[in-house]
Amino acid sequence: MTALAKMHVAKRDLGLDDDTYRAVLVRVTGKRSSKDMTDRERQAGLDEFVRQGFKPASKRSGKANKALSGPYAKKAQALWIALWNLGAVFDERDSALLAFVDRQTGLQRTEWLRDPEQGKALIEALKKWCEREGVSWVISRNLPAFAARSGYKIARAQYRKLSPRDESTAGFWPEITAILKRPQISEKPTDAEWITVMNEFGKRIRAGKAGA
Repeated sequence: MTALAKMHVAKRDLGLDDDTYRAVLVRVTGKRSSKDMTDRERQAGLDEFVRQGFKPASKRSGKANKALSGPYAKKAQALWIALWNLGAVFDERDSALLAFVDRQTGLQRTEWLRDPEQGKALIEALKKWCEREGVSWVISRNLPAFAARSGYKIARAQYRKLSPRDESTAGFWPEITAILKRPQISEKPTDAEWITVMNEFGKRIRAGKAGA
């Protein structure tokens, strides 16, 4: 796939409208249309979209997948994707997470992370980062069961970023209803549905950052 084609895929995947997309192009290359760019300018534009979170399709080796095995890999990956959807990191790829793991632990692969204290410290570091982005992990007996789900907690933090003036849940649940295409939320979303919600909110947050 050419750089030109990848740029249009990036526009779609990042949820950018035409004005936001062209604003990025002008900022990086001085040109509004990718068709008028040189190959070098197109690559510069593509690099900027990658920095903002675009993930070009690529084949991953078995070795790369193996690097994300181990007892702490799944939780660490989920938190890393949450941070990407919160707009806190610009690269959701496994390689970016592994770079973070290396900085935190000195280990280049999660399968080597076996020490319980070291593993707990890694997960806590990611959770603390989420807290700085507005996620509250507090669980109270007075809260309904759905409010204890990680997906709900992350989605609430995302919504506050998108709608900082709405301190209540008045606008939150109608948004969830629209995203999940339900007539009404009679039953609270499943974990899989919360992922759908978080991904959609994430696209909006990244689009907002791109247009800032």
